[in-house]
Amino acid sequence: MDQPKHIIVVGCLVRNDTGQVLLIRHPRRGWEIPQGRVEEGEDLFAAARREVLEETGMTVEPGPLAAVWSKLTPPAALIFNFLATSREGTLRSSEESLEVAWFTDEEALRQVTHPVNRDRLQVLLDFDGRIVYRSYTPNPYQLDVETFLT
Repeated sequence: MDQPKHIIVVGCLVRNDTGQVLLIRHPRRGWEIPQGRVEEGEDLFAAARREVLEETGMTVEPGPLAAVWSKLTPPAALIFNFLATSREGTLRSSEESLEVAWFTDEEALRQVTHPVNRDRLQVLLDFDGRIVYRSYTPNPYQLDVETFLT
């Protein structure tokens, strides 16, 4: 039997001092929270800090784990989503983020149109202290399991 292979991804709902949400505009998926793959030998918090810095120019302090997603179709992925607070930096775009901007919660929900990323954003905005777990298949987006880990 082949060993299972999963991509590990981290994402952050980053807020600034005024409570706005940081979004990037990805070349294919449109507006979304900063997110990316964890590199081999890297812990989740280091990966979250690196991805946000690379995609936005901002340093952040990751806070609580808010949601875990499991993408069931190839390439299978586990996505760990944290809440985070911005510390310092200057917003800048990158190859992975054509635009970077701060939005109110309502504006952010209007900007994020990709079904998986919109649902992910809504879950993070609704965080009540319980870690949400969802497994899904894309194309079309369909939830398989939804529960709380805490």
